[in-house]
Amino acid sequence: ESIIFGLYFLLPANLLVYGINDIYDFETDIRNPKKAEYEMLVRPEMHRSVWKWIAVLNTPFVIAAIFLAPRTLPILLAFILLSVFYSAPPVRAKGVAFLDSTFNILYVLPGAFAYQLLSGEFPPAGVIFAAALWTAAMHAYSAIPDIQADTAARVVTIATKLGSWGTHFFCLICFGLAGFIGAIYAPPVALLGFVYVVLMRLSSYDTNHTSVFSVYRWFPVINAICGFILFWYVAWSKFL
Repeated sequence: ESIIFGLYFLLPANLLVYGINDIYDFETDIRNPKKAEYEMLVRPEMHRSVWKWIAVLNTPFVIAAIFLAPRTLPILLAFILLSVFYSAPPVRAKGVAFLDSTFNILYVLPGAFAYQLLSGEFPPAGVIFAAALWTAAMHAYSAIPDIQADTAARVVTIATKLGSWGTHFFCLICFGLAGFIGAIYAPPVALLGFVYVVLMRLSSYDTNHTSVFSVYRWFPVINAICGFILFWYVAWSKFL
């Protein structure tokens, strides 16, 4: 079961989240230099193919969950619904300020799914809340470089609503609270939370969108390092 659903969250789940996002964001993305230069545009002629592969790759794993791990179905279905309606109408949460960041709890659900699959229990509520704060902050920060493109496309996001400085402050609070709550369960989280708070403080000194994006590009590396540290902390304390 672990291998089967591990494979699901490697590719099919990512295609679900980002494929649907790129389909419904095309009109915004064509105005966004970040997409043209740093990422990739999914053009209208590709949309039908993307939908097909989303269905083909996701459906077998939903069926597998029904028969192999029915206790995880509520989490899996919540992940799918949040992934779809973050970008797709009628909800399109990413176009509603604050709801856009809240919906990013979807990134916590794969971890909750794995926890329940292996332990048979739902993760502690405090852990889920801390992780939700972290994903909300990460989303809000990633929206800062998009302020100009989203404003031009008349897309309302947390960043267009709060502005660059206000969004930095929101992220600082969320990262700080996430680190404080997470430290109750794993003390090293306090130090990692401090890292993100410092990053927000440094980034907020220059609210120019280009400068913020240069910091944003370091986040995959920083996230990987922090995740590596947490993984080995848990592995050492629980198993070694």
